[in-house]
Amino acid sequence: MADDTSIFIGASRKPDDSYQRPEQLLLQYGNRHGLVTGATGTGKTVTLQILAEGFSNAGVPVFCADIKGDLSGIAMMGTAQDFLVKRAAQVKLDPYDFQEFPVIFWDLFGEQGHPIRATISEMGPLLLSRLMNLTDAQEGIMNIAFRIADEEGLLLLDLKDLQALLANIAERAEEISARYGNVTKPSVGAIQRTLLVLEQQGAANFFGEPALRISDIMRTTRDGRGAVSVLAADKLMMNPRLYATFLLWLMSELFEELPEVGDPDQPKLVFFFDEAHLLFDEAQKVLVDRVEQVVRLIRSKGVGVYFVTQNPLDIPEKVLAQLGNRVQHALRAYTPREQQAVRTAAETFRPNPDFDCATTITQLATGEALVSTLEAKGVPSMVQRTLIRPPSSRLGPITPAERQKLIAESPVTGQYDQVVDRESAFEILQKKAKDAQDAEAQAQQAGTGGSRWTIPGFGNDDPAPQSGGRRAPAPRPSNRQTVAEAAIKSVVRSVGSSVGRAIVRGILGSLSRGR
Repeated sequence: MADDTSIFIGASRKPDDSYQRPEQLLLQYGNRHGLVTGATGTGKTVTLQILAEGFSNAGVPVFCADIKGDLSGIAMMGTAQDFLVKRAAQVKLDPYDFQEFPVIFWDLFGEQGHPIRATISEMGPLLLSRLMNLTDAQEGIMNIAFRIADEEGLLLLDLKDLQALLANIAERAEEISARYGNVTKPSVGAIQRTLLVLEQQGAANFFGEPALRISDIMRTTRDGRGAVSVLAADKLMMNPRLYATFLLWLMSELFEELPEVGDPDQPKLVFFFDEAHLLFDEAQKVLVDRVEQVVRLIRSKGVGVYFVTQNPLDIPEKVLAQLGNRVQHALRAYTPREQQAVRTAAETFRPNPDFDCATTITQLATGEALVSTLEAKGVPSMVQRTLIRPPSSRLGPITPAERQKLIAESPVTGQYDQVVDRESAFEILQKKAKDAQDAEAQAQQAGTGGSRWTIPGFGNDDPAPQSGGRRAPAPRPSNRQTVAEAAIKSVVRSVGSSVGRAIVRGILGSLSRGR
């Protein structure tokens, strides 16, 4: 049975089909990352739930995504059901206590949890380019945009900041191209259209302030348990690229903000990445390299990353090699790719002479799994056919009323509810554009000499309107014209400057006095 240094996963199956040997995950190797795989309906969510419970009871904060809503039940106390009690007896879980866990609900859309936001600057050009599926040329323009924002002191907080900056870059394309390389208006326009699509898909809710503080997902309770942050991801999965980019951003933020701790007695945070294949689908090599780097180095920050997916082939080989704790639920082997996945999964385990891994993977019952965790000195244990223990919390989702009550009582209530829109690139560029327009208007006014002037008989010399708003009829002009008048008109038409008008006024004065 597990103690204060380990998490009880279940009991391994003996050759006589009884379950006796306890299978545990040692906390000191909890930051060595892990993998939970299996076909739909084989028990991955329950495995994730009991691991989250174990880490929480050990005082380790947990962050996990709730794809279908089932994981929300971890916030409520479980109830005795026949099949759960039977499972507890089979794995010799005695006593089988029911428990509720400290949960903070989050939601990028702010509907089923506290809003989560990040600024455009925090996301950075690489992840934004991944989110927007930009071409190499467009990604280059995105990097230039961030460079200009840094040089000119423009804060990039939300989507309208980035849109305003890109519009400004398009206007200055020739100047910027001379400094940083080719920037074309069509490429900028393509990025703007992609931003519009993101905005319509709800990404505008994610970008802005107040941004998520990492400390708020690393909370512990007064009784020493780790808070379980549950991200509502059912609606988020409608935009899988946003989901994957967000979780990668969160891992990157953890990597950059947390201090080095080496190999602690237990993790500082455990991060479960459900539907992990979305992170790598159609990902560029530079992004896969970034994930591999973060996974490899973040363990020294005390963070354990556990990928949850259907197929081990969903994870690149370099990343897969970093995952020391593994739980493999049943896989189906109907197609050649599925058969390859079974062989791959079997080959990653330390063999057990009592059974053939590849055959057993296809025969596992719901709730059973092949389990191998790191033992003393970080060596993988021999794979065991294991019956997973039942959860102590509720199995299944909570009700909307229960969710709203937990959100209202959350320790972060009121901290993220209201959007803050401070002065940033959008406002600064708007002000610069207005100042430029005002300066141009003043220059034009100065060039025409200011206020208009008229000479009787020339230009706009309509008499004042009569009462009722009607103008008095203008007198019919005479067709007779003296030589002097013709000369004066010619001078007036040829003079446009204020100095010229002063000369004309002098000529007119001398002529009027001489008549």
